[in-house]
Amino acid sequence: MDFISSIPWELIFWSLGKTIFLIFIVVLPMVSYTVYAERRVSALIQDRLGPNRTGIPLTLLGFKKDLQPILGGLGQPIADAMKFLLKEDFVPAHVNTIYFWMAPCLAMMPALVTLAAIPFGSEFFGSKMVVADINVGLLFMFAISSIGVFGIVMAGWSSNSKYPFLGGIRSTSQMISYELSMGLSAVPVLLICGSTSLSHIVEYQGQHGWLLLPLTAGLRISPREFLLWIPVLIAFVTFSISMFAETNRLPFDLPESETELVAGYHTEYSSMKFALFFLGEYTAMIAGSALVVVLFFGGWHLPGLPDGAGHGGPGFLHVIPAWIWGLVDILVFFAKVALLLFIFIWVRWTLPRFRYDQLMKLGWLYLFEIALVNIFLTAGILAFTK
Repeated sequence: MDFISSIPWELIFWSLGKTIFLIFIVVLPMVSYTVYAERRVSALIQDRLGPNRTGIPLTLLGFKKDLQPILGGLGQPIADAMKFLLKEDFVPAHVNTIYFWMAPCLAMMPALVTLAAIPFGSEFFGSKMVVADINVGLLFMFAISSIGVFGIVMAGWSSNSKYPFLGGIRSTSQMISYELSMGLSAVPVLLICGSTSLSHIVEYQGQHGWLLLPLTAGLRISPREFLLWIPVLIAFVTFSISMFAETNRLPFDLPESETELVAGYHTEYSSMKFALFFLGEYTAMIAGSALVVVLFFGGWHLPGLPDGAGHGGPGFLHVIPAWIWGLVDILVFFAKVALLLFIFIWVRWTLPRFRYDQLMKLGWLYLFEIALVNIFLTAGILAFTK
């Protein structure tokens, strides 16, 4: 009985609740409708209609007509999910079966696990809105996200086909190259905020203004803050470009490259195994966008409003219950994430694909050096303006 009473049931309850909320209520629907948004945005860019027909199939229940939503096509993600579930799970005879099955899981799981360290809100009914509030959250995200490349490499190798094999090799060199510049570009943020905890980085921006847009905090900009804004801008640009490469998005989608490699590392996959690669890519996009929001755009903070813990904002707003502000913080955070996802989509359907030599040259000869010099620039500004 002493053992049972010593178990932190409240902590376990909140952790499970936040995990279920984050994955099943927010992220997976967000993945589905990010795909829908991408198809609609690409149609607008290319002067097409996009998916605008799929509604609720009431005819299957005996009705005479299907129900069309106000915005036609909103049922398309549900139809796509059902298609993936019902398609034949075909495994070619020439593949290495065990590794062929393991690869999609290895591509999907790291993207989900990294979400555990993301603070997606301040407090809600007294509990912090982060699944695992660890003091090395940024290092945890880099370490776990780097495992995702193993799933892609395993898929390319186990398929025993030349196109997936080439895609796996490309992905290996690409992710290794851009992980360096992505890690180095985050160091200036750590130097300024003085912590590797993502929650502390957000709290710092709540007190001093967003790192990339300090004016939005309503504070007067000192010469020191203006000087620090320059390396922060450089860090944001290098980090964002590296994030595009890490998530295999255009103009860095060389591992898939449909015009050269059919579909790259997932050429031989179908049904739910292909869907797991699909989900892994878009979940990685969401995790990357959330990390950019935490590092550069103040996380859940919105200037002039109190947070879920009752901090900040004018006094007359504090008559509203704290849990409502906690819910507002969550909505603000995911609104920022959605805006960055739109930029991901916009870039994909605007820019052409790099050649592979251009990809490597950009990573090793430009981004790596810029990110490294930017660390010394930030340290110098901090030292001379202390």
